Amino acid sequence: MNDLSNYRKSYEKSELLESNIPEDPINLFNRWFHEVEDFGGSGEVNAMTVSTIGLDGFPKSRVVLLKKFSEEGFIFYTNYNSEKGKAIEANPNVCLSFFWQEMERQVIIKGIAQKTSELISDNYFDSRPDGSKLGAVVSHQSEVIPSRTFLEENLKKLEAEFEGKAIPRPENWGGYLVTPLQVEFWQGRPNRLHDRIRYTSQSDFSWTIERLSS
Repeated sequence: MNDLSNYRKSYEKSELLESNIPEDPINLFNRWFHEVEDFGGSGEVNAMTVSTIGLDGFPKSRVVLLKKFSEEGFIFYTNYNSEKGKAIEANPNVCLSFFWQEMERQVIIKGIAQKTSELISDNYFDSRPDGSKLGAVVSHQSEVIPSRTFLEENLKKLEAEFEGKAIPRPENWGGYLVTPLQVEFWQGRPNRLHDRIRYTSQSDFSWTIERLSS
């Protein structure tokens, strides 16, 4: 057995106080996101964990890249026929989480996922490099395949087929917009007395702000 009980760290880099937060969690997320980006410690600031409830009844989490956020919510892109796509189709309740170790911060977002418009998906797909476009076409994400060679050979066929041609977005590939219902901000503090501030969406489009015990 690997005993990790002595792995400890004192969190002392910042604080999260009600006197210094906006009324809207998206504004605070924007502030934190760019502070982490400016800090320069995280390789991919937009890397987030997406958790879904699978068709087998088990939760499953995986890391994907956030591609846009606004007052409407958070957008990422994937294969709609993938395991997470099928899970979202059956149960659109999802959780997004960001862990920015360098600044001792975490954000957890509970929300409802829905497909973006075809226009939004088309515009993003068109902005991708050709290699990424072909990767989206060739990969039947989450399906069992015989080998990596199988993927590589199919990619070569597609490269020849689309040489000098526009690559259309597959109908089963596109974006999800996650509309937040609850957003929790976690700031590491000394002695495990961490700051936890939770925003909960209200029917009048305002947010209730509460402090949680660490």
